[in-house]
Amino acid sequence: MNRRGKTVAWGLGVVVAVWAGSAGVRAQNPTGAVYVQCPGDTNGDAIPEGTVPDANGDGVPDVKCMHLTGGDGFVTMADGRPQYMFGFSDVTGVLPGQVMNAGALAANFPAPTITLQEGQHFYLNLTNVGMVMRPDLSDPHSVHFHGFPNAAPIFDGTPENSLSVNMGSSLSYYYKIMEPGTYMYHCHVEATEHMQMGMLGNLYVEPRQNQCGVGGNPDCPAGHVAGQKYAYNDGDRSTRYDVEQAIQIGSFDPDFHDASESVQPLPFATMRDRYAMLNGRGYPDTIKPSDDPATLDVNESGMSTMTDRGEKASQKVGSLVEATSGDRVLLRISNLNVTRFYTLASTIPMKVVGHSARLLRGPEGADLSFTTNSVTLGGGESVDVILETAGLSGTYLLYTTNLNYLSNDTEDFGGMMTEIRIQ
Repeated sequence: MNRRGKTVAWGLGVVVAVWAGSAGVRAQNPTGAVYVQCPGDTNGDAIPEGTVPDANGDGVPDVKCMHLTGGDGFVTMADGRPQYMFGFSDVTGVLPGQVMNAGALAANFPAPTITLQEGQHFYLNLTNVGMVMRPDLSDPHSVHFHGFPNAAPIFDGTPENSLSVNMGSSLSYYYKIMEPGTYMYHCHVEATEHMQMGMLGNLYVEPRQNQCGVGGNPDCPAGHVAGQKYAYNDGDRSTRYDVEQAIQIGSFDPDFHDASESVQPLPFATMRDRYAMLNGRGYPDTIKPSDDPATLDVNESGMSTMTDRGEKASQKVGSLVEATSGDRVLLRISNLNVTRFYTLASTIPMKVVGHSARLLRGPEGADLSFTTNSVTLGGGESVDVILETAGLSGTYLLYTTNLNYLSNDTEDFGGMMTEIRIQ
């Protein structure tokens, strides 16, 4: 591709595949490019063929598979400034022989959202496609399922006690999903650098109570209506919701990103984030639709800046919350920032029902939930909050009370803020 007068040639030779886990089917490309593990998958695209087993008959497949790539790419800040970044991309459904090209310069910020169901067997495949803009880098990558109680350290993603994925290699992670709640995931190799560069994503697990009374699932709480959803297995419908939105707090230091792109020493000691974001965007981009490349990055001429640079859509997750008056809104808020704590406030009171993927209940079952207008989170923390919208209509705000971060660097009236629209 050509960018700022630079031409970068992309090409990788034979790829070595690294395998972990014993269950499942090993689907491979005859040319020996990328290996994927997914029970029932026969062509290596990480999608099982035929009917996926459903042991207890509740309509939730027993197995879920996904294929991510780790590499580099670009995002555009709300003031129009492009930023070089590292990240993950979802190539589920892509055949092995096409994965390297599909994952090249395709990094997303935040990383693709992962939604799981309690009780599922999750096979997560990671392929390291290398750095197109930095061919001098041969950084390994990993996936760390933050806060999840792994049965084996090999799948934890921390380089001290598990495997990392070298450039041109693939690794399959396996998880038995047992605990519902709001988690997050990130690369844990050279964590401060790779997390600052954007290798962060939303991840949450829906509880078995959502399928209560169906198949082999437990009885429903009193008053349950078929189709109702919950944040946790609460037993009393206290975490019921109608509308759900994952919100991940993040921020970038543009000097750090520019130094990485221009092959300069990285300023770890002076790291100071100046772009504060929700789901990888600053306001007003936070309220643009999700998964709509035509509206993600637009320059002054009205043209997509991604198209101008020949790049792939990279900021696919919006933060606009839309609900009907009377709905209960669940916000799954997480923070994976490496530089500071952040406070998010809402102009609608928030009932905090979960913290760090645990229902707020005491040892004897006492309700420890509380109502507040703001929550403060450090890196690696998450909260589940319920907004009651009965009697409300209009536009409300979710914003940081760190007022200097209500800006897009030097551009005021932006940053870490989004809208909650009630009709």
